[in-house]
Amino acid sequence: MEHSSIPGYTYGQVSRSPVTLDELDLLKQTVLFSSDDVAALAQAGQVLAPQTDAILDVWYGFVGAHPHLLRYFSLHGQPDGDYLARVRARFGQWILDLCTKPYDQDWLDYQHEIGLRHTSIKKNATDGAAAEPLIHLRYLTAFIVPLTATIKPFLQNGGHAEAQVEAMHAAWFKAVTLTATLWSYPYVKEGQF
Repeated sequence: MEHSSIPGYTYGQVSRSPVTLDELDLLKQTVLFSSDDVAALAQAGQVLAPQTDAILDVWYGFVGAHPHLLRYFSLHGQPDGDYLARVRARFGQWILDLCTKPYDQDWLDYQHEIGLRHTSIKKNATDGAAAEPLIHLRYLTAFIVPLTATIKPFLQNGGHAEAQVEAMHAAWFKAVTLTATLWSYPYVKEGQF
């Protein structure tokens, strides 16, 4: 999908993250993220790109099967299909960005924007939706598990040796944890991140 055709995808066009590149480097060190992970993610991106719709089907099936998660895309108990579709397109691009973009200032800035879009500061605004006004932080961090657990079969579809699959999966886990940590910034009191 062309970036310009993704509703609300504003990579490289958002305000600067309050997290510095030095702080990002320390977070990367903390999750044991290395140049080997960058290479493994690039390989994962090649494997996952043609499977993005199938991955999103699994993730959306998971959310749809759990009313406590689906409520964040609903109004008065009814899921907003347009909102779900717009978010889905960005979620698919997030998979690719996580694997292929350099974790530079633009990437850092966009992670902050994604975090804001989960909070009452910007939730619903990008899509003109009228769903729940925020996604509670507990689900933002807990979602690391399904995003990581469900990706391995897709990584195995690339035909790589098991050691390469394990390296891609470990790199994915680190990258998802890193982004969820960055997304938590807007939820935290000033000076406590």
